[in-house]
Amino acid sequence: MQAIAHELERSGLAKAVLSIPIAPVELRWLAEVHDSAYPALVASTCKSGIPILPTGDTNVCPASYEIALAAAGGVLGACDAIMAQQARNGFCAIRPPGHHARISGGMGFCVFNNIAVAARYLQRQHGLARIAILDWDVHHGNGTQEIFYADPSVLFASSHLWPFYPGTGLADETGTGAGLGTTLNFPLDAGDGDDMILEAFDTFCEATIAFKPDFVLVSAGYDAHAQDKLGMLSVSDEGFRKLTRMVKDVADSVCAGRLLLVLEGGYTPEVLAGNVRDSIAVMMG
Repeated sequence: MQAIAHELERSGLAKAVLSIPIAPVELRWLAEVHDSAYPALVASTCKSGIPILPTGDTNVCPASYEIALAAAGGVLGACDAIMAQQARNGFCAIRPPGHHARISGGMGFCVFNNIAVAARYLQRQHGLARIAILDWDVHHGNGTQEIFYADPSVLFASSHLWPFYPGTGLADETGTGAGLGTTLNFPLDAGDGDDMILEAFDTFCEATIAFKPDFVLVSAGYDAHAQDKLGMLSVSDEGFRKLTRMVKDVADSVCAGRLLLVLEGGYTPEVLAGNVRDSIAVMMG
């Protein structure tokens, strides 16, 4: 987070964008995608000093609950700003990330599923009918997929390394019941780079245009970068710029430019900061 803030200041982008005040998310919005008792479990775990959530492998500290509430709340504030036309689009530079958080609890580095909360918020608070969530993180967004797997009103599409944590995201995982066909997965092989991830997003963008969403959300993880310390893909800086242009063009064509990128992974600070800077610059273009 410090690296991102420093790079936005250094590049001049910090002064060129609208900064959105952050308020903690209301628990009722978390309950739209998580078990209603789960936030209290996070709160009590953090307060006790226990270093890991009992729902999975998510490490926490005493401040994690308040920080996670602020992260999710910041995303909803950005949604409000876009819906009020105060901003054309947005980027949420937040941590912890969210796309592994499942209905019943946290997973990976994720406490609450920020982008899933935003999708439901846009539907419930702003009356939007259809939301698209595109995910270019190196890891599969299993929590987001689980939440919307049977929901035809949310399109979820993920490119990701496979096999890799969390072990989900095969191409034949396409939804169930009324949601059959509204989940798309594009597994990538170790070492894949720009060509393969851009091929995946060609498919995703075509599907998004056909889906005609009212808002496009992106789980923007930059750990697919060639220099990331955790990922094993080889996407370049230009590859991420192209991905951002693609999703921006889709949002411009189908939903009046309503687009919000929400930070997920990215674990080499200087590389992450440059990618975030580039995505914001593309979105401002």
